[in-house]
Amino acid sequence: IRVKMITGDHARTAGAIARKLGLRNSERVLTGKELDAMDDDTLAREVAEVDVFARTSPENKLRLVKALQALHGVVAMTGDGVNDAPALKRADVGIAMGVKGSEAAREAASVVLLDDNFASIAAAVREGRAVYTNLKKGIAFMLPINGGESISLITALLLGLTLPISALQILWVNMVSSVVLAMTLAFEPPEPDVMKQPPRAREEKLLQGFVAWRVLFVSLLFLAGIFAAWFWGMHRYDNEVLASTLAVNTLVAMEMFYLFAVRYLDSRSITLAGVLGTPVVLLAVAAVVLLQWMFTSLPWFQATFDSAALSVEMLVFAVGAGVLVLVILEIETAIRRRLLSSVPG
Repeated sequence: IRVKMITGDHARTAGAIARKLGLRNSERVLTGKELDAMDDDTLAREVAEVDVFARTSPENKLRLVKALQALHGVVAMTGDGVNDAPALKRADVGIAMGVKGSEAAREAASVVLLDDNFASIAAAVREGRAVYTNLKKGIAFMLPINGGESISLITALLLGLTLPISALQILWVNMVSSVVLAMTLAFEPPEPDVMKQPPRAREEKLLQGFVAWRVLFVSLLFLAGIFAAWFWGMHRYDNEVLASTLAVNTLVAMEMFYLFAVRYLDSRSITLAGVLGTPVVLLAVAAVVLLQWMFTSLPWFQATFDSAALSVEMLVFAVGAGVLVLVILEIETAIRRRLLSSVPG
């Protein structure tokens, strides 16, 4: 994000303030008179290099916004006066001052700063990126769970196998454990490097590239975990109720450990901060553990969901499957980051 100053003040005043603010190119200042003498092609070249514009008219500001849009695609404009209204209206995001700003500026803008503090824009960008990232995390969390369940059922039907998880048990997973865990992602704080990343393209879709790959990859991991639990339970105990209960608990364990992985899509998740999580995450995990204990151990739940109490050995299997998912995703993230860092540019 590059900041440019467009003001009606004198060129020397504008240059001095720009240097104090630390703008990238504060040595050269273009005035409104010079802008009037430029054609559109010349203006497009100059606006790419110059960061300070002084003695500008409303027409100059509007031309500058249009030129920046043609060059960069997305432009946010701040202003407080009546003469800023046309540029505020034209910008992709018009930002007006709420305290000292004119009524015309507030009407033309799409965002109003209640504290007239320019730093609030950076805070808004940070929060906006956090919301978008958390939305991606939610999609990357929920879709693999449903994908793993669906593929496991389709696979069992196509191969003529017994369903590893019944429809009622899937309903339990989707309506209880998955929902409780997924809600925690809405409360995730911004990742440490969120402001160091470039702005996303405006045409970027949520389900593409890495997110699409992660959904497919984790769906296959969940598929493997469900069938591994089912076949191991049948081989070990020759009891469909026990094997099905183990498959459900393995799926939920994989969900819980995957939650810690999906909280950091682009960085390492096995860190002290990642393992400890946030209070909301820890509370959700504790709630799901309690719910799964009820699902597995209480007579009413056993009769309703056709579940059974599991041995320590089976519980260790379920937790081990969850840990394995987390480790595999940590390795996948490390490989992907190394490949990306080796790509020029």
